[in-house]
Amino acid sequence: MTDLRQLRHFLAVAEELHFGRAAHRLHMTQPPLTMSIRQMELDIGVKLFDRTSRSVALTPAGAVLFPIARRLLDDLQRIPTTLQAAAQGRLGRLRLGFVSTMGFGGLPQWLRSFRASNPEVELALQEATFDLQLQAFSAGEMDAGFVLHAPDAPPVGFQALSVSRESMVLALPAEHPLAVADTLSVAAVLQEPLLVFPRRIAPSLYDALLSFYSAHQCSPQLVQEAIQMQTIVNLVSAGMGVAWVPESVMQLQRPGVSYRRVAGPAPSCETSLIWPTAPLPVVQRFVQHVQSALLGSPSTV
Repeated sequence: MTDLRQLRHFLAVAEELHFGRAAHRLHMTQPPLTMSIRQMELDIGVKLFDRTSRSVALTPAGAVLFPIARRLLDDLQRIPTTLQAAAQGRLGRLRLGFVSTMGFGGLPQWLRSFRASNPEVELALQEATFDLQLQAFSAGEMDAGFVLHAPDAPPVGFQALSVSRESMVLALPAEHPLAVADTLSVAAVLQEPLLVFPRRIAPSLYDALLSFYSAHQCSPQLVQEAIQMQTIVNLVSAGMGVAWVPESVMQLQRPGVSYRRVAGPAPSCETSLIWPTAPLPVVQRFVQHVQSALLGSPSTV
């Protein structure tokens, strides 16, 4: 087997094509260098150099080994830098989950700027509801995720960074009599048939919505569940009912749908970036990047 010392000796001679100059470059005398090359040739069973008293040339086998040796030694030199980059989160793979409403928030810009400042980090994105993200975290298949929840109620068992907090508005069919008003009263909407997401995908927010109705001595008339906010809005356009959606979803314009704010204390929601208590360096780097973006300052990571 050839060792790294022999590879360095071979590469010096191959680049210089002169044993004396190669020995000088390696800070050694010529006889030990010559013996090292001969031993290397014996070890691998092929001749690497054609030598005369006047010249040194690579044999066909030596010519094949030349780029291999250069690549191996270059890779070896890069090991400390590569390991430092991995330890600092500048190199690696980030498996990131996100709920669909993040498309209306800061996620596109955060991803764009993070990729620009961390080009050696591979981003693996997965749109997933909270319940699916929990499964992925448990299976070790997700590193961080953006989830929707009730205000001040992030999922337990994770570190969390709040990235947005917003009021919820009512999506209702454009032909609905209430759609003519700029702002709706709470009393006007409580009896409307309600489209809602399943509890499992945002349990704290689901409970907060039901508590809102309960606080007004009313039980919501639940007519249909749908997982994605886009689907809920589409069902509203079909006239199946009304729906509470985050204010940012108002960017999703669908024919046949109107969005209206409700006067008085209305339900609200919060979106957080969550990650395990012992995160990978690349996760810590992404969290710091998002924190910098939220503070409105250029990221230093």
